[in-house]
Amino acid sequence: MNPQSSTPTLDAALASKFARLALGHLTREYPNKLDHVMGSAADAQGPRALHPIFYGSFDWHSCVHGYWLTTRLVDRFPGLPEAPAIHALIDAHFTHTNVAAEVAYLQRPEARGFERPYGWAWLLALADQLQSMQSTEGQRWAAALAPLAHAFVERFTEFLPKSTYPLRVGTHFNTAFALTLAIGYARQVDDSAFETLIVDTARRWYLNDAGCQAWEPGGDEFLSSSLMEAELMRRVLPAAEFASWFDRFLPQLSAREPATLFTPATVTDRSDGKLAHLDGLNLSRAWCQRSLARSLPAGDARISLLDATANDHLAAGLAHVAGDYMGEHWLATFALLALEA
Repeated sequence: MNPQSSTPTLDAALASKFARLALGHLTREYPNKLDHVMGSAADAQGPRALHPIFYGSFDWHSCVHGYWLTTRLVDRFPGLPEAPAIHALIDAHFTHTNVAAEVAYLQRPEARGFERPYGWAWLLALADQLQSMQSTEGQRWAAALAPLAHAFVERFTEFLPKSTYPLRVGTHFNTAFALTLAIGYARQVDDSAFETLIVDTARRWYLNDAGCQAWEPGGDEFLSSSLMEAELMRRVLPAAEFASWFDRFLPQLSAREPATLFTPATVTDRSDGKLAHLDGLNLSRAWCQRSLARSLPAGDARISLLDATANDHLAAGLAHVAGDYMGEHWLATFALLALEA
């Protein structure tokens, strides 16, 4: 944090802290919460046997976005002391053989709903990050991971047209979050068909929403269902259309309503993985609040309001990215999203 400012910022020291946290869990196999449907006794295997790349970090999706975190950090701060360890780890794990095994796992009939949609979206975000890197290493890793990214694009393409309703919860099933990450990948790789599908789906699901009540937080949410929807629509709608939509969606925002969006969530037990989600809610709210503030026209009173509220949420979340493994294996990712917004 910059001592001259009340606005938390990302610097090399904080990036190094996040990198050390990620290196401490990316290859930590246990404890582990598998998303694994077994078709027979032969499927009773441990995390590393099932997922030769993404076996650490308590669960598959956290391991995926732990790699997103580390690759983004070394891309922004190539001189990090942790950079050699990060490069060596990814070189060892992102091999064509290991990626093929991850793809083969998806092809099992029992894995049809595996990690839908949160893990799908994070894998595409990781692929997006690798594709954006100009380094030789980044391009090598992107090429290795490409078959797995393509597999998840196929899953999104098959699933979205038949998904009549969005999922508005503040947990892993939130569809606005998934589309927010997925559209970044579609644009990075210039997949116009996939981008169009995402835009059309977002419009179908959310365009007519107005007067959001923001019934949050729930007891285990790490995403703001209201702000996450707004962040998605910011990305998919033209600026003028989004401005009108945002005014209808949160019409009393300048009056600090809904009031719940302006108060950081309270966490009572950070050793409880579900309750610890609320630290993530503070960080993801800060991400959306900062991002939405940047979309408003100069002079709009909501800018300072959103920025101040984002700072409160970010400070509350940053204080707890480390300490207990139930939060430590994932919170730095959401802190980075907020810091970069």
